[in-house]
Amino acid sequence: MTDIGVEPYREITFDADGDADPAERAALTGVDATDLVLFAHGWNNTPTTARNLYRAFFAVFPPLLTAAPGVRLAYGGVTWPSIRFTDESIPDFPHALAQTADPGLDTATVSALKGFFPGQDAAVDTIAGYLREQPDSEAAFTDFGRLTRQLVTSATSVGSATRGRPGGGDLALEDAPGAAPALLMDPIVELCQRFTSALAETGMDVQPEQPGPPEPPGPSFSIGGSLKHLWNGAKEVLRQTTYYEMKHRAGTVGQNGLGPLIGQLATTRPDLRVHLVGHSQGARLVAFALKGLPQGARNLKSVTLLEGAFSHYVFAERLPDGLSGPGALSDAQARLDGPVVSCYSHFDTALGVIYPLASALSGDYASELPGLDRRWWAIGHDGIQAVSPCTMLTLAEALRDGVPDSGCVSVDVAAVVKSGGPPTGAHSDICHPELARVVLAAGRIVSV
Repeated sequence: MTDIGVEPYREITFDADGDADPAERAALTGVDATDLVLFAHGWNNTPTTARNLYRAFFAVFPPLLTAAPGVRLAYGGVTWPSIRFTDESIPDFPHALAQTADPGLDTATVSALKGFFPGQDAAVDTIAGYLREQPDSEAAFTDFGRLTRQLVTSATSVGSATRGRPGGGDLALEDAPGAAPALLMDPIVELCQRFTSALAETGMDVQPEQPGPPEPPGPSFSIGGSLKHLWNGAKEVLRQTTYYEMKHRAGTVGQNGLGPLIGQLATTRPDLRVHLVGHSQGARLVAFALKGLPQGARNLKSVTLLEGAFSHYVFAERLPDGLSGPGALSDAQARLDGPVVSCYSHFDTALGVIYPLASALSGDYASELPGLDRRWWAIGHDGIQAVSPCTMLTLAEALRDGVPDSGCVSVDVAAVVKSGGPPTGAHSDICHPELARVVLAAGRIVSV
């Protein structure tokens, strides 16, 4: 049995389609507990990496449970096929220092990309070659863009990239015909310029080798001179393209896998109270579990989203800011017997700078940078938006007074989620006792 320092601990592994390991499913059903906290990781390459996160996050729970003598808490880790570039911080590793700008891919990342995109080994090798050699050639960038987009569009057309896929878009607009992200549609050199500028905005040193004034970050920059420094932005284009695919996978696993599993527990273990926690893309996974939760299942008592990497409008009944239709999880918060709590921090530059650029739709950011356009902000950047009522709390207020026992709640956790260098900032700074206390308060496991 896996030892992560707390007991009882169980794991549940899902494949890309949301199918769960049968033996792990049975073990989860038999856990001796009154409450079960299930945590879903974000980007990750191995089960070991996920367990390190769970070990660090769950370590503070046992001392906090002394105030709840009648509670027998079980812990669970959700493992799902996602990808992490090895130059990215993860929550259990030191993350205070800035990452060094390096367009290249190491062997582990190349291997992870090949596993994440089966049948695309030749494309991955060519992409890695471009990033390693950094040719000063517009033709090389064009081919890099073609191959990168091929990774995520080989099974579907770009114009309907999200239609018919469970857990598809965070905004209904993303599911509309022809409404593909700029990431998959706009000229590749322009995108690399934009991402290079965005990396610089986070504090990363991505300046050209030759002295001279930086190029303006708007859409009207002119192509000329050396392009070599844009390979830093090209690597970020590749990274965000993999996240584009990963967010669909997270939605699929949540809706087709985790939601039905919780429904099964409602039948086989009606006495077991379930609480979901997710970080980054794992937050998207547990949120979309609400969409797959069977009607009438009332065993899910709380959902806590830590720096969620998906739209802040996902729960909206009607989208604001000139967007049409509802959010993809409109009114899904009513499906659980408890609150949906979004923990957010403005120190998370992955969500405040990079995410909006990757999320904007083609041709829709001509007037300003997406980071300044609130339509594309993430739920981990400013909390749940366009939902009424939605309780807005500081971390101090949540820890002093608790959180509402139903509906949407946003908690500003910047008081503790604040450490990390560029480009991701505090995105992975989530292993804090204060956040564990928010989870326990959301689930009414421990009274504050």
